Amino acid sequence: MASGQAAPHAWEKSYPENLDWHAEIPPSTLPALFDESVKKYADRVCLNFMGEKLTYKEVGAMVDSFARGLQEQGIGKGAKVGLCLPNSPFYVIAYYAALKAGATVVNFNPLYAAHEMEHQIRDSDADMMVTLDLAQVYPKVGRMLGEARLKKIVVCDMADILPAKKAFGFRAFNRLSRMAHARPLKALFNDYAGRKIDALGKKIGVQSAVRVKKDASHLRFSDLVKTKGRPAPAAVSPDDVAVLQYTGGTTGVPKAAVLSQGNLAANVRQAALWFLAGEQREKQDKILAVLPFFHVFSMTAQMNLSLYTGAELVMLPKFELKEFLETVTREKPTIFAGVPDLYKKIVEAPDLGKYDLSSLQVCISGAAPLTDEVRAGFKKATGIELLEGYGSSECSAAAVANPVRGVKKPKSIGMPLPGTEVKILPLEDYREAGKAVGEICLRGPQVMQGYWKKPDETAGVMEKDGFMRTGDVGYVDEDGYVFIVGRSKDMIILNGLKIFPLKVESAILKHEAVKDVSVIGVKNAKTGEAPKAFIVLKEGKTLADGELQKFLAGYLAPYEIPRLVEYRANLPLTAIGKPDKKALKKEEEAKAAHAAARPQPKI
Repeated sequence: MASGQAAPHAWEKSYPENLDWHAEIPPSTLPALFDESVKKYADRVCLNFMGEKLTYKEVGAMVDSFARGLQEQGIGKGAKVGLCLPNSPFYVIAYYAALKAGATVVNFNPLYAAHEMEHQIRDSDADMMVTLDLAQVYPKVGRMLGEARLKKIVVCDMADILPAKKAFGFRAFNRLSRMAHARPLKALFNDYAGRKIDALGKKIGVQSAVRVKKDASHLRFSDLVKTKGRPAPAAVSPDDVAVLQYTGGTTGVPKAAVLSQGNLAANVRQAALWFLAGEQREKQDKILAVLPFFHVFSMTAQMNLSLYTGAELVMLPKFELKEFLETVTREKPTIFAGVPDLYKKIVEAPDLGKYDLSSLQVCISGAAPLTDEVRAGFKKATGIELLEGYGSSECSAAAVANPVRGVKKPKSIGMPLPGTEVKILPLEDYREAGKAVGEICLRGPQVMQGYWKKPDETAGVMEKDGFMRTGDVGYVDEDGYVFIVGRSKDMIILNGLKIFPLKVESAILKHEAVKDVSVIGVKNAKTGEAPKAFIVLKEGKTLADGELQKFLAGYLAPYEIPRLVEYRANLPLTAIGKPDKKALKKEEEAKAAHAAARPQPKI
């Protein structure tokens, strides 16, 4: 080795032949990449929503018009544009238009409670919000108009993006709904009619729209996409902030990862290299997106990847098993990204055999650990091998993944993507599979700039050498494959011994009676903490007292085996389908507080 030359990373020798870890990823911006795609793939279908299709040329024109409209409203560099939208053309067009105007996108979950919406609007300094006219969404945004920095709301009429027949039905339903809920009429008949109309809407999957004021504070999406002229050059650079991506904080209060144009442009290029490089894509790919774009995984691995590679983006606003399987059969997508719980639902579909999933070529799993059962079940049911990836909001979505071609090691999340480095900060007194285990740290062009308005939390995760501490615990083997043991914040300390819930969950899932499980640490007066398992059993299955513990003795150390077990019909999940351990911990804390508040018997 030449003097001064860095030693090769362990994963370089394991890289698939068609990939190069040293592949050049030049700095760029998402608007620049989008403009290249519009020129290159002008006549290709870009967006497909409920059968309505738009070409790259059409979407490019709408983005330009919308960006010009935003600039005419004073939106430019430094401005924050909040998107509170489901997967739809509204989201894609508003996202790229805001970036092209020079603004920063702030992603909002439309299912947020009012207080969550308020916190994020205030914390992000949102100047403008783009949202739907639906009764379940708009009021939570509209109530904040004039508060903090929010001065404008762009209202998207849901009927505008529905196919003709569905749009007619949507408008007719809302006319009936407004009549049924009319005021000042408050007679028994109107109450009854209103309830009937609401029930009908729920049954047919139609939500009520609200009447939104027509004033200077409210703009229409349909008007902005008709703005004349091209947007003024915003001089967008790779260093500019592109997205504020909110993620769970250590205190439970969400914090925003600051993602630059360069971060997101690099990550979409890394994803394209990893999942599509070396593949001779003779036909245009179709990427089916059902995970919400407001989540970083879907934003990068579905929306941005699709538009960067000239694919057709087939969008579903939410996951419903039957509709999903019908869409795959009808639209024949080639690429799909989902979470383990979603793949589990597909595997368990009772009539899966009547649907055609043969078009799928690349299926990516992320956002939560993928179990052996789901991985094997999906391959058996579809013939497709799931590719597990790993990342976070802080790294623009993706950092590590299993290769499309090449060796896939059991239980490994794969190797670092091109240009991405992994190092391990060792934990004391803990080894797994004979390897030194520690906190996983990442360095690469996709790693965030820091946390919005949180210098102390930024300093807590960003090392001086450019590596970012992930909070995940694992190890890298001799071939450069990365393995995750668990989350450092989920780690349970029992009498000074470290227990990782992920390891315990993996062992419990090996029992043939167990359908799902989530393990958390609960306070214990004698040991400090103790593991508690929340278990969902398969239909018709039971577990006798002590049976589970006896079974686990073959997989876990005695101190790792949960003595506290609670059986449930289901487990709480987040909006994207990840296990919601925060909800379980809150339940346990509430139980403990209630028990402590009970009057103690007098002796």
